[in-house]
Amino acid sequence: MKTSWRSASLVASAAAVLVLTTACGQEKADTSTGSQNVGAAPAANGYGTAGATETGAAAADGQGAVAQSAGQLAVSDTAKLGEVVTDSAGMTLYRFDKDTAEPPKSTCDGDCATAWPPVPSSGAAAPVGIDKTLLGEVTRTDGTKQLTIDGWPQYRFAKDTKAGDTKGQGVGGTWYASAPTGKKAAAGSGGGAAAADLPGLSTRNDPELGEVVVDKNGMTVYRFEKDVPWPMKSNCIGACLEKWPVVEPVDAADTKGIDNKNDGKRGYVINNRPDGLKQQSIDCWPLYTFAGDKKPGDTNGQGVGGTWYAISPEGKPLGKPK
Repeated sequence: MKTSWRSASLVASAAAVLVLTTACGQEKADTSTGSQNVGAAPAANGYGTAGATETGAAAADGQGAVAQSAGQLAVSDTAKLGEVVTDSAGMTLYRFDKDTAEPPKSTCDGDCATAWPPVPSSGAAAPVGIDKTLLGEVTRTDGTKQLTIDGWPQYRFAKDTKAGDTKGQGVGGTWYASAPTGKKAAAGSGGGAAAADLPGLSTRNDPELGEVVVDKNGMTVYRFEKDVPWPMKSNCIGACLEKWPVVEPVDAADTKGIDNKNDGKRGYVINNRPDGLKQQSIDCWPLYTFAGDKKPGDTNGQGVGGTWYAISPEGKPLGKPK
């Protein structure tokens, strides 16, 4: 497997992390890298709110699916996501951002595994369109063997009820349909290659807004006009976070085209929120994604309530009326 340029940059920058004591008006500004799970919605076990609300019947179905072999895998060409991997029954397979591929490791257990049943490795066969050498397995904490594609553990979604459903796509900002290469399936990315190769934060050129900050999944990043940059404070709390998940810390070296300098007055620093979450900022403005954005390039959060705006790489609100 190839090691991404992002992994190399993180290693190279480990000794260069800056520590400030006054940036953004914080008494003790935290510049630790923390988790790289950008845009994850706060939810039990980190698997997204959709999985946390399964009914008893759905949970039972999910448990039943745990032991169901994937059989002859297939590649389905979807209009929205491009090529995705399905099992022999046509059910979409997913991967989880909080898992790892090098080495393969599944972190979805307990209630998470009820909402996202792991796909057993036994009986799975590669079809035309999937390199059979990409198929593998990982031993889960309960001792069972789970199918992997290019090292990524594979799951079904309990809320997918018929062949072709992709209701798990983008849930919690961490779950994505699997492309035949093992990367994330995403609209306009040729099966997910482009989205999976993005750095933690970067930019894209939006035809209406100009240069917009996006997270590692290509999802638009926003700022909230009711927040305060100095001293830095987020006023999106409680239920607000279900619609506007925080952008978790991203190492400065894992960015491209972002103003990530710390000069004591403004900075690329971490907002240590009272609710215990750690949130990345640009120019002291806390960063968010929008749950209403379903695919890379969406800007459905733009202008919501006259307070939410896509953010520029310098931290400015884009498209805000003057």
